[in-house]
Amino acid sequence: MNKSGIGLGSASVVLVFTTLCLTIFALISYTAAGNSKALTDVEARMVINYYEADTLAECILAELITADTIPDTSTIRGTEVKTQWDGELAAGTAEFSCIVSGSRELYVKVAFNKDSYDILSWRMRDTGTWLPNDNLQVWPGK
Repeated sequence: MNKSGIGLGSASVVLVFTTLCLTIFALISYTAAGNSKALTDVEARMVINYYEADTLAECILAELITADTIPDTSTIRGTEVKTQWDGELAAGTAEFSCIVSGSRELYVKVAFNKDSYDILSWRMRDTGTWLPNDNLQVWPGK
């Protein structure tokens, strides 16, 4: 007997292969979505922490602006504020930092002149130390 066309066994192999491919693609998509969600959660927490630190910095700045006198070192809302003040000129600077995360902070430096103030610095900065990886084994040559 001559058989022509695709037999039942070939169709089963194609069906199993297709199902296996779709299952693998589904697992890859699920893993990628989970990783993306984890990264988004970390980023959202960082943004929330930044705006909480920014709000605290605004409150501290408002208290410094409305203060009659600014002492050399003070604590405002639990944050240490370092100041340098010249009483004769009624001018000086104040600097403080608000923690954003374990290795980042919002650093603020403000200059006061009689009835005005200028923001000299309002930026994020890293507080951690960078350590180079010097144990990399590199082939020295001949």
